[in-house]
Amino acid sequence: MNRILSFATLLIICGSLQAKNHIVTSPNGKNVATVDDGLNITVSHDGKQVVTVKASIRDGLKIASVKSKNINETIQAPFYRQKEIRIAGNQMDVKLNDGFSLQIRAYDEGVAYRFCTTNKKQTVIFDETADFCFPEDSKAWLAYSTNDEKPFAMAFQNFYDETLLSKAKDKYIFLPATIQSGGVKVTILESDLRAYPGMFMKADGLKLRAAFAKYPKTLDRYPWRGMTYVADTEDYIAKSTGARTYPWRVMAITEKDTEMPVNNLVYALATPNQIGDTSWIRPGKVAWDWWNDWNLKGVDFEAGINTRTYLYYIDFAAKNHIPYVVLDEGWYDSSKADIMNPIAAIDLQQLIDYGKKKGVNIVLWTVFNVLDEHLREACEKYTKMGIAGWKIDFLDRNDQTAVEMAERLAKTCAEYKLFVDYHGFYTPTGMNRTYPNILNYEGVFGMEEARWAKKETDMPRYDVTFPFIRMMAGSVDFTPGAMRNGTKHNWVECYQNPVSMGTRCHQLACYVMHDSPFTMLCDAPTNYEREQECVDIITSIPDTWDETRILSGYISSYMITARRNGSDWYVGGQTNWDERKVDISLDFLRPGESYQATIVTDGVNANHNAEDYRIESKTLSTNDKLNIRMASGGGFVVKLIKR
Repeated sequence: MNRILSFATLLIICGSLQAKNHIVTSPNGKNVATVDDGLNITVSHDGKQVVTVKASIRDGLKIASVKSKNINETIQAPFYRQKEIRIAGNQMDVKLNDGFSLQIRAYDEGVAYRFCTTNKKQTVIFDETADFCFPEDSKAWLAYSTNDEKPFAMAFQNFYDETLLSKAKDKYIFLPATIQSGGVKVTILESDLRAYPGMFMKADGLKLRAAFAKYPKTLDRYPWRGMTYVADTEDYIAKSTGARTYPWRVMAITEKDTEMPVNNLVYALATPNQIGDTSWIRPGKVAWDWWNDWNLKGVDFEAGINTRTYLYYIDFAAKNHIPYVVLDEGWYDSSKADIMNPIAAIDLQQLIDYGKKKGVNIVLWTVFNVLDEHLREACEKYTKMGIAGWKIDFLDRNDQTAVEMAERLAKTCAEYKLFVDYHGFYTPTGMNRTYPNILNYEGVFGMEEARWAKKETDMPRYDVTFPFIRMMAGSVDFTPGAMRNGTKHNWVECYQNPVSMGTRCHQLACYVMHDSPFTMLCDAPTNYEREQECVDIITSIPDTWDETRILSGYISSYMITARRNGSDWYVGGQTNWDERKVDISLDFLRPGESYQATIVTDGVNANHNAEDYRIESKTLSTNDKLNIRMASGGGFVVKLIKR
C-alpha cells in the first residue's frame, strides 16, 4: 500500500508517465532507466523507483527514434584513486528533433544522461530543465552557496546540511548532493563540464530543481588581487557553435556508504586525455607557507615573504624528500595583479636554482584571470626560469566563461609541461581525466578554515562527511598536516598560529584517506622539525595508488580507508567527536605473505591532549585483525609493508 501511495505521489509531483516508454538496464540488472515521450527519466533500483528527472534543454523536443549499445571500457587513470578503471554499462541513444539527441547510460554504479546536438549553426541555450523528483520525503545532505546576494559567486566550500528534503533551506545548492531514496543513496553530480555553466540546484518540496549561472555580459574587477567578477549577464546560460555534447547529469546509486568514495562515474564519463604523454607529471607532497603564516621560530632572520624564508622551506623540503615548495600569495604584488614581476624581497631565480640543486621544485600561486590575461607570456617566462606548476586561485564561479577559462589554462599549461592545482574552484567534473596535468582541486571546506573557525565549528564531523560525498567528484586539496591540535574542549581560534580540530592522528590519517596526488604539509617547517617522527610518517605515505577500498564507515560518523601501492597497503581512519573502537580485518592482504606493520594511533591521553599519539610495530598477515581505539576527533594510520 505504501509503495502505491508513493508512486501516486510521484505522478502528481512529476507528471504522469506517457504510454510509450524506452528502457535501459545496467549490466547487473539492478539500475533501470525509463524515458517516456515527455523526456521524463525514471530511475529505479531493485524494482523501487528512486528518482524521476524531468529533462529538457529546449522546448518542443520530441523522440524520433531509439537505439541501444553496450559500453565496456578499461580506462587508464593516472594520478587517480586507482590506476585503472574497468567499467561496463548500457546506453540508449534517443534521437530528437531539431538536431538534438539524448544519451542515457545505466551502469551498476548509477545512471547518467546528457543532451547532444549536431547543429552546425550557433546554438543558444536559454535554460536547461533538470528537475530531480523523489518519491518520498527523504534525508538529504546538501551544501548551500555561502553568498546569499550573489549565490553563483563563491568558493564552493560549506558544511553539509543533513536534513529532510522537504525542510531544505531556500538557498542555492552546489554539487554534489546526496539523497536517501528507496533504500539507497542517490548522489547527484555532473561530468564532462566543458563550455557550459555548472549546475546548481534549489529544493522545491520533494524536488531538486537545476539552476545555472547566466552567461556573463560584462565583467568588473576587484581592486585587490585584480580578480574579475560578473557585473552583468545575458538572458541565456550558454552559447556554442557546431556539433557538441553537453555535460552528463549523473545519479550515482549506492547501497552502502562505503561504496560512495570509490564511485568512479564522474571520472569515467569525462572526455579522455587530451594532452598525450603524462610521464612528465610528477605527483608529490608540497611544503606550504600560507596556512602557517610564514611562522618560523628560532631562526636568525625575519620570517616572511622573502628569499631567506623560502630558502629555509626548501632546505626543510629537501631534508624530508618533499618534492615541492609553493610560493603562495605575496610573491608578486597582488594589489597591482603584477604576475610578471616578483616583489623585490623575492629572488625567484635564486630560489628556483637552489631548489633544483636540492631536488625541490617551485610552484607559484596566482589568481585565475590574472594568469589568463598573461597566459602564454607568463608560462613561457616562468617555464624558462624552471618552475614546475601553478597553484591557481579565486575563480569562485562556474558560468560558461569561467569553465572555458579553466580548460584554457589547463590546456596551455600542459603545452609548457606545467601542472596545476585549482584552488577557489568549483566541484570537479572529471577535467583531470581530460587534462591529467590538473593534479588537485579545492572545492572543499578544508584546513584553511581552521584559521578563522569558531569554537562551535564541527570540523571532525565534516572530515568524515565530505569523503563520502564530495570525493565522489574527484580529488581534494584539503591541505592537512597541522602539528598544533586541539580537542573539542580546548581548541582555540588563532589566525597567526592556527590549531586543527581533532587529534594528531586525525591529521596524519588525511594523507591516506584523501584522494590527493598533490598534498600540502600545512604547518611551518620549524614546527615539523620538532615533530620529525610525524614528518617521517607523512612523507612515507605514497601519493598515487593502484587500488582503493573503503573498509567500513558511515556518513558523518567515521571512515576507514585502505589503499594499495604495489604490494604494500596503507590504512587510515578518522572519527567525528565521538570516541570509537573499531575492528579491522586484514583479509585484503595477500594470503601466505607477511607484512611489517607500523601502527600509529591516538595516545591514551589524546582526549585531553590532542597531540598525544603512540607508535608500535609488529608482523601481521591476512589472518590477523586490528582492534583500534580512536579518541574523540581521533584517527589512525597503519602501514603494511610486504616483507
